[in-house]
This record gives sequence, C-alpha cells and structure tokens, in this order.
Amino acid sequence: MKLELGHFYVKDIVFGDKTYYKDGVLTVNKEEALNVVKEDEHITEADLEIVSPGDMVRLVPVKEAIEPRHRIGGGPVFPGVTGDLMQAGNGRTLALKGCSVLVVGKHWGGFQDGLIDMGGEGAKYTYFSQLKNIVLVADTDEEFEKREQQKKNKALRWAGMRLAEYIGSCVAEMEPEEVETYELNPLTKRTKEENDLPNVALVLQPQSQMEELGYNDLVYGWDCNRMVPTFMHPNEVLDGAMISGSFMPCSSKWSTYDFQNLPMIKRLYQEHGKTINFVGIIMSNLNVALEQKERAALFVAQMAKSLGVDAAVVAEEGYGNPDADFIACIVALEDAGVKTVGLTNECTGRDGASQPLVTLDPKADAIVSCGNVSELIKLPPMEKVIGELQALARDGLSGGWEGDEVLGSSVKEDGSIIMENNAMFCGDRVVGWSTKTMVEY
Repeated sequence: MKLELGHFYVKDIVFGDKTYYKDGVLTVNKEEALNVVKEDEHITEADLEIVSPGDMVRLVPVKEAIEPRHRIGGGPVFPGVTGDLMQAGNGRTLALKGCSVLVVGKHWGGFQDGLIDMGGEGAKYTYFSQLKNIVLVADTDEEFEKREQQKKNKALRWAGMRLAEYIGSCVAEMEPEEVETYELNPLTKRTKEENDLPNVALVLQPQSQMEELGYNDLVYGWDCNRMVPTFMHPNEVLDGAMISGSFMPCSSKWSTYDFQNLPMIKRLYQEHGKTINFVGIIMSNLNVALEQKERAALFVAQMAKSLGVDAAVVAEEGYGNPDADFIACIVALEDAGVKTVGLTNECTGRDGASQPLVTLDPKADAIVSCGNVSELIKLPPMEKVIGELQALARDGLSGGWEGDEVLGSSVKEDGSIIMENNAMFCGDRVVGWSTKTMVEY
C-alpha cells in the first residue's frame, strides 16, 4: 500500500466570503460551514470561532479534534463513517497542516470531555494549544444524555467530521506544498536488506470497553468493542480508518487528529529499512472481563509470532481497567520472545506516590510514562471562555469536581480553576506527542 499525504501549511485562519486557501492563509465562509454543520437536525445551536496559539482563550468542554482533509479521487475522508466503505491507506489525501477543527459543547459536558488553554501557563499541557483551530461550539437536542455523566456526543462529533471534510475540500484542485509518502512492501516481498533488520510491530489498544455501542473508537465505522486483535496496515490509521470515541478520561484519549497524525507510526516509518523492518500494526482491543483480556493478549502474541516479530511497542488508550489489558499484552509478547516497550500514562494520585498502573508484572520492565493523570493543575482566569466554564465543575468531567472538602469547586468565582490533569484535552499524548519527562528524586 502506498499513501501520499499532500500538505498545505496553514499560517493563519480568517473568515471571508468564500472558503479557500492561498499563500498560507485559510479563509472560511462561516455561513456555508455552519450549513454543513446543521445538516444534522439534532444540532440546535452552532457557531464558529478561530483561536490561535497565544490567545488568552479557554475552551471547555472540548469533545473532539480533527485535521481538515480531502481525499483525491473521491470518497469520504473517514470511510464507513462520513461516507461509504472504501479502503483507506492508498492513493493521495490532502491535509491542512498546523490546524484542526475543535468541537466544543456550548453548554453540557461529560466525563470524557476536556479543557484547552490556548495561552498562558495552561497552554503547555496540551498539543492543541500549538495549532491554529477552527472551533465549532454547538449544542444539540439530545436530551436523553444532556445531564448524563457519560455522553456519546454523536451529533457534535459527526458535525466536526463533516466540517473538517468541507474545509479540506478547498484544496481539492491544488498541488500540495509538500508530499509525504508512506509505503511498505508486502511482508513476503521485502528486500533482503529489510528482512535482515529486526522485525518491529506497533500494538495499539484503542478504547473499546463500553459494551453499549456508540461510545468506543471506530475502525471503518465498526465499533471496536466488536473487534478482536487485527493486523492492520499503518497507512489505514493515518488515512482515516480510525475515529476517536467518546469514552475515557480526557487526558488519556486519542482524538481523531491523533490517529490521523500518529507520531509513533511516523517514527517507525522513519527507521524502516535503516534500523528496523516495520512489520505493521496489530490493532488490539480493551476489554472488561479478565478472560477477554487474556484471550486478546494471546491473539496479539500469536500474531506477533506468526509475523516473525522481534520487538514491539504497545500503547494503551486509557488507564485503570485497561492497564490489565496493557500489562497482559506485554507479558504475552515477552513470553513469546518479543522484546516489548509500553507507552502509557499513569495514575499515581495527586501526591504521585500511588502504584502507577492497576496491575504490574516484572516482565513489563520497559515502560515509557507520559505523565500522571491525577496531577493537580491550578490556572488563573482567562480573558475569554469558549463553551461553558462551569461544565468543568458541574458535569462530571473526569478531572473536575463541584465540591471538595479541602479544595472547593474546580471553578472559582474569579474564573480561575483547579483540576486534575485528567481533564486536559488529550493532554498525555500517549501515541507519541508527549514532551513530559519524569524526575526521580
């Protein structure tokens, strides 16, 4: 499979009479864009805003991030989700780089939603403060879940994807400023030079724990709860086959933007043919019952052995219950003779002194930590809030609270906040963005 990603580097975003891209400036016709958003009758209110790095703006509750793209030759950017099923990972897809579509609730948030500060002290906690963002701030008539702590956020998430496709289409007839090519030969047809290198696989564990459909990540529109470990080409992930779900404390989540730009895939590609032979991706799942966890780990190990994998990187989306899947997978791979490194955040409590993962094993002796989900973050008021600040305290965001015997509410009267890192939107960047380091005292 050969994927060409054509890049257009966005230096600024403005509103204008039509949607187009020229000389690094993305101009968006707000009326047309909102018409695309409102194609879903469940969207009751919607507006667009533009935020840039350094703006003293706080966004909450943030639900999703998507890179604007267009697929050359027709077909949806997200097969099986925004259009018919088709193979992702082949051909050419155009991408507007340095920007994203952010989806923010105008009012109601939930356990899986987060916060972004575009400027000030809080900006360092999330990658999305570094991007120029088109912000869709909207509300829906999905009354059945408005006051539920756990929300599917379907109307808002799908509106964000439609908006990203609409914006991406403005470069459909243009030649990209740069083209990145991602290509792997079939496993049985690789060169001697490739086959002489260590065989390395990436094992991804996207969120799939919810047995009720609609919360989990999607693969080609298929709920990952229904998935068993599956061998995938890395190009499929980079090209829209994977969609972020609406479950899991927010700092641990992988947004759709993360899947589209997954740094660990790109890093393994960089080393392919030089220091490693990049076999591909084993897409595993996260389960609830212990037997399901063990079965999935055995499938992953069997695939790795059958593919001749010498070493693997395992990354989990989430923490807590998923830690059991994560460690079981690492142990099964190590038992199969596969040298394995894990990527995860940890839950070590506000004081950093608790056990980092729910379950541990001596064989899991090479784990990269991406930060503590329970770290307390105190941030001053912001000049502007997009969305509703009170959602952080009122609506059960995983890092916020309405009342604490010692700390009080997460949202103070002056607009300052105190929260756990849990509520920072995709803050731990487990898939490879993380700039955090651990200090041993």
